Amino acid sequence: MNRMNRRSLLRGAAATAGVTLASPYLARRAMAQGAGTVNIFAWAGYLNDEILGAFTEATGITTNYTPYGTNDELLNQLRANNGGGFDLIWPTVDRVPNYVEFGLVQPIDESRIEVDRVLPSAWENSVNLGAVVDGSRYQVPTDWGTEALAFDRDQKPLEYGTASYGDLWAEGAQATVRGHSSLIGLGLWLEAEGRLPRPLLDAFTDPDAQTEIFDVILAEAIARKSSIIQFWSNENEAQAAFRVNGANIGQTWDSSAAGLAREGLPIGFIAPKEGALAWMEGLSIPAGAENLDAAYAFINWFLTPEAGAMYTNATSINSTAVGSDQLISDEAKAFFAAAYPGDALEKLWWWPIQESWYITKRNEYQDRFLSA
Repeated sequence: MNRMNRRSLLRGAAATAGVTLASPYLARRAMAQGAGTVNIFAWAGYLNDEILGAFTEATGITTNYTPYGTNDELLNQLRANNGGGFDLIWPTVDRVPNYVEFGLVQPIDESRIEVDRVLPSAWENSVNLGAVVDGSRYQVPTDWGTEALAFDRDQKPLEYGTASYGDLWAEGAQATVRGHSSLIGLGLWLEAEGRLPRPLLDAFTDPDAQTEIFDVILAEAIARKSSIIQFWSNENEAQAAFRVNGANIGQTWDSSAAGLAREGLPIGFIAPKEGALAWMEGLSIPAGAENLDAAYAFINWFLTPEAGAMYTNATSINSTAVGSDQLISDEAKAFFAAAYPGDALEKLWWWPIQESWYITKRNEYQDRFLSA
């Protein structure tokens, strides 16, 4: 069967044939620039000692890694610092225009990026997803993943084809969800049921449409709120819902479910029939970055197959580095296959650009839902 996979998912990746796995040139060039330090503000759990140690060994550059838990935490911190304090940040691509709007990031010098290390389709598709604003690129795509259904295999077994966002809101469910993205998942279920007044994507392009659509979603969410036993805003909270608070199903990130499974808990992860919420992320350089050589060195090193595989093995998040899918562990391959069987990859629902007006109104609906 001609199944999609990491390499073919974003389309066009067949053009990557012939790129070598080793990267001695990159290491030599970075060493020639001299040792330095790079200050990285990234998602909690994305970087570990193995990854950071391998970068330092390859380049001689030391790292300072500061973790955060949400896109809003990242944006607010960078605004408080007026775009300073860090050399690299790791926003989701749909939020990059927010950083450009506030003057918090600087254009990427594409001549300093080893572009052929990135899956061509990821590089090209990131343009329309938010990485390019007014003709200038502000992010290098490094990884992608999904928010879908985590479930207890014993208490709440799910199968692809019947698993649905609706399962989170069914009577008797003990679910954990994130406030704003659960409204989108619920919206996709309602849309599939023919119960939205207009296509869900209209909410991202027109404020009046957002109000019309979210009014319907919010009313349904409040009516079914008894199915939610815990809200989460970061990975630790999502995992705690299953570990200690009795959740048997949740709308979580892929990495959250994978981490619980590695702990030995009977937690699975699967795309719902309406389509998993897919996101792309990447590295951006803040306007006030002080160590540009080190920042570019980290971006290029992170795009090597070896670094990409280390990242995927640690997080179960998919690297955009050409060749990394050939080096990942059997565990990571098995997780991917179980999460996206059948036509799941073809049905991914990619987050569109979230403009500031959308975020403001989205947060208002989220707050009304949480306080109801």
